[in-house]
Amino acid sequence: MKPRRLVIAGLAVLGLTVLAACSAKPRTPKTFLSDRQLNLEEFFEGQTVAYGQFQDVLGNVPRRFTVDINGTWDGETLTLIEDFVYDDGATEQRVWTLTKTGEDTWTGTAPGVLGTASGIERGDTFNWTYKIDLPVKDGTMRVDFDDWMWLLSDDRLLNRAYVSRYGIRLGEVILFFEKK
Repeated sequence: MKPRRLVIAGLAVLGLTVLAACSAKPRTPKTFLSDRQLNLEEFFEGQTVAYGQFQDVLGNVPRRFTVDINGTWDGETLTLIEDFVYDDGATEQRVWTLTKTGEDTWTGTAPGVLGTASGIERGDTFNWTYKIDLPVKDGTMRVDFDDWMWLLSDDRLLNRAYVSRYGIRLGEVILFFEKK
């Protein structure tokens, strides 16, 4: 009986190891895939549109959306007015106020965000983390976002956001931004 339990325990550990490997998040790069330099204030100033979807950990895609973004930069503060339209017809507006705090660092606030969001630019990559009370059908749900953005070209940005609650991953938001 003991050898059977040992095999089952070994398979469980192997399964958890494979699952953990599949759920790894990006890291701040030490080397870069391109020589592009992401500057949020340049990319988001003016009109941008984003296309995205939420995918849960089981692979289901319960929601898709588009976002029209109007960005203004005053030399210190980047304001992003985001107008969401979901595939079910629901709408939402979120207004971000981002402050450049260093050569490559940012902080930000928006309604629903708890405390202050923080981010860092490195080459063509930006990592942005925050806790937010997201609107859901029955009220709000408090979740953590770990956003990773990659500048693909002067007018295109890819965003993959890992969404978790109590340290447990709920799913991911994939967004594709395009300057108008």
